[in-house]
Amino acid sequence: MAIESKGIFPQFDSASDFSEGLALVGVENTYGYIDKTGKIVIKATEEMSALSPFSGGLAIAKIGSVYSCLNTKGELLENIFFDKISQFSEGLAAVQVGSKYGYINKSGQVIIAPQFTLADRFSEKLAAVKVTDKYGYVDPAGTMAIAAQFEDAWKFSEGLAPVRVGKRWGYLGKSKMINIQPTYEGAFHFSESLARVRMGDRWGYINPQGDPVIALQFSFASDFSQGLAAIQMNGKWGYINPTGEIVIAPKFEGAANFSQGSAAIQMNGKWGYINPAGTFVVQPKFDNAGLFSEGLARVQIDGKWGYINRTNVAKG
Repeated sequence: MAIESKGIFPQFDSASDFSEGLALVGVENTYGYIDKTGKIVIKATEEMSALSPFSGGLAIAKIGSVYSCLNTKGELLENIFFDKISQFSEGLAAVQVGSKYGYINKSGQVIIAPQFTLADRFSEKLAAVKVTDKYGYVDPAGTMAIAAQFEDAWKFSEGLAPVRVGKRWGYLGKSKMINIQPTYEGAFHFSESLARVRMGDRWGYINPQGDPVIALQFSFASDFSQGLAAIQMNGKWGYINPTGEIVIAPKFEGAANFSQGSAAIQMNGKWGYINPAGTFVVQPKFDNAGLFSEGLARVQIDGKWGYINRTNVAKG
């Protein structure tokens, strides 16, 4: 049985995935947040020139040349104005004051004073920060838990973080030791116990011990999600399982990660959705399509965005 292509009629010029029950949409120069019935429940004021999806109960709003936070009632938080604000993660958000970055909590209180050249989101209680020209990691108290020593660094996931030493990437453990030696030209975060890595123009996957479990062979590779990863071979996209077996043959022009049991794929210039068996649950008919999030996926038809739901997905 196919997914019933209903939900919210295409009517928006822009649309985000649903997050915390709300989605950011725009019509011409007017923006706001809709609920899952399509009703606008928060309307941006004229002074708001940019908005973000909600994360941790707050959205980022640009007011003139500065940024503030908007709550789910549509209220701007008092006395929170910074040159930039990132989305909240683990209760903290990176903020920019002049040329330096620090962190605030959801009350707007500065928890870590602006002192870094760059600052990433917190993940697994650590955040990558740049001190002068090197990267290290700070904890939620503002202590440098891992000294700035790397040319580049990404967030922790599953206990490991990609770091660059010289021109090569490896993985750092929370023990402050390099667990996987810097040997790759590209390295990305772990997802479902596998991380994609790159040498030259070939992509493969390693396990947390650094063993190459899926050989460098793909033109491009995505993170694993719900037991499958999108890969590209000979210009076409398909999916592999964690052993590297191709379970959905590369035949698509585009392919996204699986989410809530479906993945958006492109065929003959149109987007639809497949299940993990590779069977179409929505035939390719959209000009663009996003991931399913909170039961809805954004889709574009004739330049307008709307949402389809999952009410008629076959069970089992």
